[in-house]
Amino acid sequence: MNETSLKKLFSKNSDIMEILAIIHQLNLKDCWLCAGTLRNYVWNYLSKQKTSLISDVDIIFYDPDISYKETLEIEKNLKNKYPLYDWELKNQVYMNIHNPNTKPYINSADALAKFPETCTAIGLRLDSNNQLELLAPCGINDLVSLTIKPTPFFMEDTARMVVYHQRVEKKQWLKKWPELK
Repeated sequence: MNETSLKKLFSKNSDIMEILAIIHQLNLKDCWLCAGTLRNYVWNYLSKQKTSLISDVDIIFYDPDISYKETLEIEKNLKNKYPLYDWELKNQVYMNIHNPNTKPYINSADALAKFPETCTAIGLRLDSNNQLELLAPCGINDLVSLTIKPTPFFMEDTARMVVYHQRVEKKQWLKKWPELK
């Protein structure tokens, strides 16, 4: 599967397209649907499992002019207006503190490249022409080959690798997707 066929797969899912339309209406800077929402959909598709996007709807954006408190308010409004989905909205301006030895991010692509796993470092949004735009700073090969491995950024640091291993153990992805490598 290449990026074109991956975007086509996403475009065929009405929930993903609805979520992207909602996100587009937020008019947040450098805003993307990302991580678990997309990873889980692809893994479910490839392993022929039922797909549900109601939980784990991860949205990132990058805007130094929006405070952490304002971000929480936007997330609360999303949850109230669209309660079908379990929204998680994160302004990447504030998120580097969750990874050991990590300098502030400079944009959403920088943040995605520094996610723990390559298969999770993926973003999708509608561009100004309502076309799908894919952001995959670590590529899509691990995602579409059902492979879990740390991003290069996490591999550079032993403290980050501890976080990576704890996360993989906590998520227990192999129980849901035994095909994973």
